[in-house]
Amino acid sequence: MTVPSPQAAPQTETGSERFEGAAPVLDPLAQVRTDTDPATDVYLTGTVFLDIIFTGLDSAPVRGTESWARGMGSSPGGIANMATALARLGLRTSLAAAFGDDMYGEYCWEALSRGEGIDLSLSRVVPGWHSPVTVSMAYEGERTMVSHGHEAPPPEEPAPECPPPARAAVALLVPGRQEEWITRAARRGTRVFADVGWDETGRWDPSDLADLEHCEAFLPNAEEAMRYTRTDCPRAAARALADRVPLAVVTMGERGAYAVDGRTGESAEVPAIAVEALDPTGAGDVFVAGFVTGTLAGWPLADRLAFAGLSAALSVQEFGGSLSAPGWVEIAAWWQHVRSYDDQDRSTLRRYGFLNDLLPAAARPWPLRRAVPTLGFRQG
Repeated sequence: MTVPSPQAAPQTETGSERFEGAAPVLDPLAQVRTDTDPATDVYLTGTVFLDIIFTGLDSAPVRGTESWARGMGSSPGGIANMATALARLGLRTSLAAAFGDDMYGEYCWEALSRGEGIDLSLSRVVPGWHSPVTVSMAYEGERTMVSHGHEAPPPEEPAPECPPPARAAVALLVPGRQEEWITRAARRGTRVFADVGWDETGRWDPSDLADLEHCEAFLPNAEEAMRYTRTDCPRAAARALADRVPLAVVTMGERGAYAVDGRTGESAEVPAIAVEALDPTGAGDVFVAGFVTGTLAGWPLADRLAFAGLSAALSVQEFGGSLSAPGWVEIAAWWQHVRSYDDQDRSTLRRYGFLNDLLPAAARPWPLRRAVPTLGFRQG
């Protein structure tokens, strides 16, 4: 049996949740919205984890020893990373996910719904099902993760219309598996952006990604892109992928990102922003959220890449994958700082001149939630 969350917010006349979070500082789609637009900007579905993150480790844990971390944080993880990043950029985000009825599940529901204004009306609470958990250890610029969880039981009651009408959806492709909801979303005009995880089968066969035919954009990292295309260069991989999907975007870590628009032949490459990284968890999700935002707003390809890379770079300076995502105030503060201090390459910064006409004043109407060491603290 599934039940509403005890932390669910009140209902409006339309049946969708009324959220208690503050209005977004900036609506990036204000110039393109019309009265006939769907209520949802971006639809997501997937697994929400409770992430526990350790940082400040000098090296990987060694068997038979005890390692002490200098930093720790907890936050919603998994698909919550991308949902939070999208919501903090001002997009109306709907998430369909299962939540346990334990304290972890209650915390994640409250953090996403009340804290971030994410629509959870398509989500459900499953009695007796414990929340999936991931422990992430960050060291030497990378991370190692250990996860535990069980697949949520199917709902006993008919699910509501899913996915809802939306401008866009983000899908995590699983090699060898097709998702019916992706086909339905694309047929009703939703623009589908696809990410992909590591192929545990080792096949790396592009034919295993059949849902790509319904997607507008595909955003793998360089290693994934090169394996799927049998190339030895991220740029060559992006060009090859552009034959299969209208827009191919390949992230290259410290080297930035490269994209090819297969419809127009346009390509763009943007270098990465130099930052001191604390925790890389969720940076890829934040990148996708930034790119989706710029695409829906109609920005040029290079601006979309730059904005996505900047969003990801700012996220790695904080704990966790979801609550590390920047909002417009953080982006504006960064832009104000780099124009005043000589700590970034000037030629790189010229790429971000488009922010001048976009950003709000760097005033903070409310503090963003950040990952904390314990779930016991309550925000007033």
